[in-house]
Amino acid sequence: MAVRQELLADRRALVFGVANERSIAWGITRALRRHGARIALTYLNDVLERRVRPLGEEVGAELVLPCDVVEEGQVRAVFDEVRREWGGLDVLVHSIAYAPREDLEGRFVDTSREGFLKALRISTYSLVELARAAEPLFPDGGGSIVTLTYYGAEKAIPNYNVMGVAKAALEASVRYLAMDLGPRGIRVNAISAGPIRTLAAAGGVRGFRTLLGIVEERAPLHRGVTTDDVGGAAVFLCSDLGAAVTGEVLHVDSGFNVVGL
Repeated sequence: MAVRQELLADRRALVFGVANERSIAWGITRALRRHGARIALTYLNDVLERRVRPLGEEVGAELVLPCDVVEEGQVRAVFDEVRREWGGLDVLVHSIAYAPREDLEGRFVDTSREGFLKALRISTYSLVELARAAEPLFPDGGGSIVTLTYYGAEKAIPNYNVMGVAKAALEASVRYLAMDLGPRGIRVNAISAGPIRTLAAAGGVRGFRTLLGIVEERAPLHRGVTTDDVGGAAVFLCSDLGAAVTGEVLHVDSGFNVVGL
C-alpha cells in the first residue's frame, strides 16, 4: 500500500489571489493543504469575501483576511496578523494580476499611461511589496515564495498587451528577489502556467478560447493545463524537493513554450 507523504507538514502558507473555486490560487491552496500545510487566505473586497470564506472553511484555513494591495496599510495589516497568530511564515503564494480591460484589446502601443501604471503596480510591484513584508517572518531555515506568470512575458501574444509587459517585469523581479533573499534561504520562483479557464482569463482576454484550442493542438502533450497541475508544481517548489531551486520560471503548460505559436 502506498504511503502518503505530506511534503509540507505543518508549514504555514499564506496565499494571495483566491477569487473563486476556479482560481489558479485555489488549485495551489488545495494542493498545499493536501500535503499538510496550514493555510491562510486573503480576499480583495466584500464581494469576494463571500466566495473566499467558504473555500477557506473547506481547507480549514486558520486565517481569512482582507487585502487590497493598493490600499495603504492593508498589506502590513495582513502580515501583522500572521505574525500574531502564527509567529512566522514558511510559504508565500502571490497570484495577483490586473490590467484594465480596455488595455487588453487593440494595440499595445495605444495603452494608456494610467492603465500601464496600474497593471505594473498591481501585477508586479505587489510581489516586491509582499516579499519585503514577508522576509522578517521566515525562519532562519528560509522558506519559499511562488508567483504566477504566463508565456506572454516571453512572446507577444495577441490581446495580452500590457499584461505581458507586467509579467515580463514580474519574472525579472523573481530573479532579483531570489538574489536578495537567497542568503537567508528564502527561495523565489515563478510558475508559467498555460491558459486555464479562470474567471479572470475568460472574461478579460479576447480570443481566449481560440488560444486554448491552439495550446491543445500544438503542445507536445496535446492537452490543456488544470489548476491541479499548477498546484502540484507549487508543492514541489515549496517543499524540500525544490530546496536548490530559486530564481526560476517553471513552465507548466504541457510543453507549449518549446514549440510556441
